[in-house]
Amino acid sequence: MRSSLFLYLVTFIPNSFANDSQIPSEVSDYLHERSLCEHFRGEPHEGNSPEQIERRKFIFESLEIYCAGTDRRLAALKRRYKDNAIVNEKLNAFEEQIESHDKCP
Repeated sequence: MRSSLFLYLVTFIPNSFANDSQIPSEVSDYLHERSLCEHFRGEPHEGNSPEQIERRKFIFESLEIYCAGTDRRLAALKRRYKDNAIVNEKLNAFEEQIESHDKCP
């Protein structure tokens, strides 16, 4: 199930950033990873059935993979590309401090 969900996410989460030639690859990579982070932040993780417990474990593991370090990376990218209006527009769409919120482990 996990590999199927990951394949679905990688295949079907829109990544309009990758085709934009004015977006540096490190920014495009960050935007894609951040979209996965945002997806998992929005996933429900309540319940105590064995399936819900397994799903919660998968969601929290995914948060660790895709959300860890995002605050620091976002700040660094904003500094590096502060003079690039297109990059700033993309980066400013994201909340700056998500790692301290209760949805991220």
